[in-house]
Amino acid sequence: MNRNIKSTLSIASAVLALAAGFLIPAARRTPAQTAELRVMTSDGMKPSVEEMTPQIEHATGRKLVAQFDSSKNLRDKIQAGEPFDAAIITSDVLDSLIQQGKISAPSRREISRTGIGVGVRAGAAKPDIGTVEAFKRTLLNAKSISFNPSGASAVHIYDMFARMGITDTMKPKLILDTEAGRPQQNVAEGKADLVVTLIPEIKFFPGVELVGPVPAELQSYVNFAAGVATNARDAEGAKALIRFLAGPAAPPVLKAKGMEPR
Repeated sequence: MNRNIKSTLSIASAVLALAAGFLIPAARRTPAQTAELRVMTSDGMKPSVEEMTPQIEHATGRKLVAQFDSSKNLRDKIQAGEPFDAAIITSDVLDSLIQQGKISAPSRREISRTGIGVGVRAGAAKPDIGTVEAFKRTLLNAKSISFNPSGASAVHIYDMFARMGITDTMKPKLILDTEAGRPQQNVAEGKADLVVTLIPEIKFFPGVELVGPVPAELQSYVNFAAGVATNARDAEGAKALIRFLAGPAAPPVLKAKGMEPR
């Protein structure tokens, strides 16, 4: 009888030890699997980051929590003290945040660049923008043109108007909206004839079709870079994110999403 009790206790102890062996590593894995990596991400990088999210989460061991907006709006949020671990924004805005001590200078990494394009409502006839003169005629013939005045491309769009000598003519045609995605939505809903913004922001927006890039003589490129917040809660996760973006897996996705890897 005693031998049976001892045998039963031995088996039970072995089972408990075995179960503990499985549970302890699982418990150790849980924080990395459930930790959140907070990333401020420019709208121009949105299609690429959304596509790469599963790979980023695998590479970092964190759940990616990306906040998308124009780089300038994200800059304002960072300056106001909103917490984040990493930022993927336009290079000029990132550099200004480095100077302000908000982002670590050694962590800075150039990621990609992209140009400016023109979009129309899906299914609509695509106008001629193949030359400067054709593009100018298209703008003059449009009843309304939508873009984000706080977006990275805005300064370049105003410059294009000036170089073509049509700034004053364009002013009453413009539908300006700082809400992320709203300029494209204006076109998708038929409220505007054209949207002018960064190519990835047009190419992958539902209900909008890319006509093409603006003529080469007028084209300007917007650069994007990444960096780690100086007060990051998860600096190691942020560094792992940037290593992934700088590694071999990111360039094919960036190219497919209308970006040029740097």
